[in-house]
Amino acid sequence: MKHLPGADPELVLLNHRYEELERIPLSDMTREEINQLVQKLGFYRKETPDAPVPEEFRFAPAKPLPTLQPPKAPAADSETPPERDNKEHPDL
Repeated sequence: MKHLPGADPELVLLNHRYEELERIPLSDMTREEINQLVQKLGFYRKETPDAPVPEEFRFAPAKPLPTLQPPKAPAADSETPPERDNKEHPDL
């Protein structure tokens, strides 16, 4: 959570590469509606502020990660390596 003075509150959902997925305005929502929203999105709510987060929720995304497609193999007669998205790390 990041407070920005003068800015309308919004929930910004990011993927595992910290790329923005969605922005949800919160200014017209009640606290209860926001709590329901984050639960619906799959966030874990701790029982107490100092309670540990269970391992299965530690890196759990709010939305499922997209299935990464395996890289296409180059044709047998091709000598050029397959092109890769520069934003994507080859180990991901």
